Amino acid sequence: MYEILLVIYLLAALAVIGLVLVQQGKGADMGASFGAGASNTVFGSGGSGNFLTRMTAIFATIFFILSLVLGNLTAKQTEAGGEYDDLSVPVEQVQSGDVPAAGNNSDIPN
Repeated sequence: MYEILLVIYLLAALAVIGLVLVQQGKGADMGASFGAGASNTVFGSGGSGNFLTRMTAIFATIFFILSLVLGNLTAKQTEAGGEYDDLSVPVEQVQSGDVPAAGNNSDIPN
C-alpha cells in the first residue's frame, strides 16, 4: 500500500512540474490579440489556459493530500532501534594496562 502511494505521489509531482512548465505566462496573451503566432495553437489564443490551470490544480491537490497521507503513515511506523539510539548504556570497560594514561610520557626519550 505504501509503495503504491509513493508511485502515485511521484507521478503527481511529475505531472505538476510538467503542467507548470507547459503553461505560458500572463503576458503571453497580449501577443495573440495583436495577431501574433499564439493564436494558431491547438487550443486557440486562450483555450488552453483554463484546461491547464484546472489540471494543475487537480494534480496539486492530489500531491498535497498524498503528502499528508504518506507523512501520517510514516509517523506511525516504529523502527527497530540501532546500536546508537540509547547512549546512556556505558561502553565496555577497557583494561587499564592496554591504554596509556594521559600525560604519561615515560616512553618518549629525552
